[in-house]
Amino acid sequence: MSNATTMLAQYLAAESALLQGKEITFEGRRLVRADLPDIRKGRQEWERRVEAERHATAGTPTVGGLGYSVARLDR
Repeated sequence: MSNATTMLAQYLAAESALLQGKEITFEGRRLVRADLPDIRKGRQEWERRVEAERHATAGTPTVGGLGYSVARLDR
């Protein structure tokens, strides 16, 4: 499991715990439901990193982390 995948799993667990009303300690900070927007922002960043790793591993070309394909018009 890559570092990005591990971090994404931690952010998902933190988000889930906060949505259940629990207080958690994450990266040395005590978090409550009011911190949910910060956790979601971090989760989205790690989702982008995991997706970029997936594209890199698959050899999929990307621009800004978004995959693309090229149309061939010579056929």
